[in-house]
Amino acid sequence: MILRYTLPDMAAIWSEGRKLAVWQEVEALVVEAWSELGVAPPDVAVAVRRAAPVDPVAWRAREEVTNHDLAAFVDLLAENTGTGGEWVHYGLTSSDVLDTAQGVLLKEATDLLLQGLEQLFVAVKARAMEHRKTAMLGRTHGMWAEPTTFGLKLANWAFELARDHERLTRARRAVAVGKISGAVGTYAHTPPRLERYVCEQLGLGIEPASSQVTHRDRHAEFLQAIALTGASIERFATEIRHLQRSEVGEAREAFRPGQKGSSAMPHKRNPILSERMTGMARLLRGYAQVGLENVALWHERDISHSSAERVILPDACHVLHYMLVKFAGLVEGLEVDEDRMSANLESTRGLVFSQAVLLALVEQGSSREDAYRIVQRNAMAAWDGSEHLLDLLERDPEFTLAPQHLAACFSVERFLANSAIVFERLEALEVA
Repeated sequence: MILRYTLPDMAAIWSEGRKLAVWQEVEALVVEAWSELGVAPPDVAVAVRRAAPVDPVAWRAREEVTNHDLAAFVDLLAENTGTGGEWVHYGLTSSDVLDTAQGVLLKEATDLLLQGLEQLFVAVKARAMEHRKTAMLGRTHGMWAEPTTFGLKLANWAFELARDHERLTRARRAVAVGKISGAVGTYAHTPPRLERYVCEQLGLGIEPASSQVTHRDRHAEFLQAIALTGASIERFATEIRHLQRSEVGEAREAFRPGQKGSSAMPHKRNPILSERMTGMARLLRGYAQVGLENVALWHERDISHSSAERVILPDACHVLHYMLVKFAGLVEGLEVDEDRMSANLESTRGLVFSQAVLLALVEQGSSREDAYRIVQRNAMAAWDGSEHLLDLLERDPEFTLAPQHLAACFSVERFLANSAIVFERLEALEVA
């Protein structure tokens, strides 16, 4: 991932040094297990664990010779171990180390993503409760619909983030697995007890029936969960982009001193971070598609997935982590213009209350068809003119609703009377 979208904590997990360190830990645990089983000498495991870390520069140079990254690593680790180095990689195939180590890295990366999700959830929930009574226009198809509150809009986001958290938690279980079962998963050269020891020490589950690899439906599930979380953020960001439009002006990203919205137009204040979220969500969907393509491998394994995974797994984690952290900051600093929300609601000339009038007529005894026809006719007149729907209805000779009942239909409170239940549910919702 390019540095622009890389944050330090995730970068540390996917660094070359960290990867080599986890490879070494897997190799050391395997030798440890062999010692526990009475196969390898007792002091060898200590020697492997105390061996100098494999130098990334030397490793890359050796790979130029071996044309195999894990084999180059094994050569160097054995050399660094000295006496007993011959036990490094004893009984293993490359994927025993690579896939088990990758399970560790994916577990660590997912823990960081879940932490970011939790922080974003807290930010959204807090703003939802803050604006639970901030009335605004609800819009469907981009058009005026009925009154809602900004808090209700944010409550929607919070519940979706909770579902994202559940999905990512399940995906963590799927990918946090290892295997030490040999070239075709038969345990021909490594007893299952060895695999159990290594995976338990690493905090991993065990692939119950591996081939040469842990199966890639797991990684596809992981990437789907990441892409879905990105899609959620994109949905939220798209809403902010619409609300920040000059004609709407109801919410906007914070704009710090010295910031420039355009190199050419000094007046510009663009929703750049929300737009960035939208673009990055597209990346995540692309990675998820590649993850699906990686599921079908030849027989017990080929490496058609390998080159793609070197890119998509770290990058998907980098992208989502960046999105979670940056969007949490956006939500916390989001500027909400309550006066503009109120003015926009007033500007509808009462059109957003049309369903209340329709239902009141039906309750009074009108047929639904007659009631709809009367209200729609006056609503279209309000659309095309400048008069308020209430005034037009009062002058309509076919309209028979009593004035006090008509006035009650044009109350924002009437539309929001039952919305408190959403906030009761939100108040009880926790993500951790």
